[in-house]
Amino acid sequence: MNRLPLSKMKAKFEELIEGFVTGNIGISEAFLSIELAAALHQNLLRLKRDSRLEAAGIGNAHVKDKNQKVRSDKTRWLDAATKNTAEMEFLDTVNQFMGHLNKTCFTGLNSCEFHYALYDKGAYYSRHKDQLRNDNNRKFSMISYLNENWLPTDGGQLIVHQNETIQEILPSNQKTVFFQSDVLEHEVAIANRPRLSITGWLKRI
Repeated sequence: MNRLPLSKMKAKFEELIEGFVTGNIGISEAFLSIELAAALHQNLLRLKRDSRLEAAGIGNAHVKDKNQKVRSDKTRWLDAATKNTAEMEFLDTVNQFMGHLNKTCFTGLNSCEFHYALYDKGAYYSRHKDQLRNDNNRKFSMISYLNENWLPTDGGQLIVHQNETIQEILPSNQKTVFFQSDVLEHEVAIANRPRLSITGWLKRI
């Protein structure tokens, strides 16, 4: 895959940061290249085909929602030691973004974790915050979408709550969303067709 020059990636980094600074949520409509989004999309479909996705959990090993009433998506964690070309490019981009944040915003980030997420038709995620009750290492949430030709009637919107306002974001292909994990409550509306993404957190541990 042809990677974007660093100067163009920095412009996308600044796009996310500017949106976050001005409105608490950064959005880049084309953060991922078409080629990278397509490759990650195919990776996720292969994971589904090979039955390698697991029902998503709530919390961590110490605090777990066993009834799974809050969310109904399926996930698989990305391995930091991956040899998959698309995953390596994605994680390299995230690491560059963390370095840029540390340099320009003094965030002190030093780790990240990401997983594939598949919302089959009818799946959802109820209103929540991303920071765990017993672990405050997650500082920023970052979601990249892998859905071509997504329409409002397809559902699956990311619904962000800020005070008394609601912002609905379509999970369109190549788009990335960035916000503070312990601040914004958000939810995923019921998907009317399979909805694919990579979701994760930038951490300070």
